[in-house]
Amino acid sequence: MTDAKSTKQDKLARTSSNLLSAEERAAMQATLRERKRAAKLSPEEARAAGEADVREAIAAMPEDDRVMAARIHEIVLAAAPDLGPRTFYGMPAYAKDGKVICFFQAKLKFKVRYSTLGFQPDARLDQEEMWPVAFAVTSLTAASEERIAELVKKAAG
Repeated sequence: MTDAKSTKQDKLARTSSNLLSAEERAAMQATLRERKRAAKLSPEEARAAGEADVREAIAAMPEDDRVMAARIHEIVLAAAPDLGPRTFYGMPAYAKDGKVICFFQAKLKFKVRYSTLGFQPDARLDQEEMWPVAFAVTSLTAASEERIAELVKKAAG
């Protein structure tokens, strides 16, 4: 019976490596580490650790993504100071009551052509029967910064 179980696990391991890219596997590993660590912290410790994790994630980005992520970090915290910074699959994110509301995905995270500001289902952006949950961010202007602040305020509810 052990041999059959081992064979199934070996087969799953071989096929799983073909299903996810290296970047996706790294993101999954990052979120597992994040969740294990967060479970051991008080809310105050979690906020401080989350801030440090976000700053570390931003510092590890290439310069163009780093500049954008740092500015979005400032905008989010100013627009909704009750959101707690943390990482989400290794990306800068902001949570309320333990649930991620929004996150920044650098374009090089998954090797795509633009960075995005994404919102999770707990974000209060509902409009009629359909609404966007991710926004491509190619540059930060006064207008785009204002729009990000508006979206974050609304999402944080």
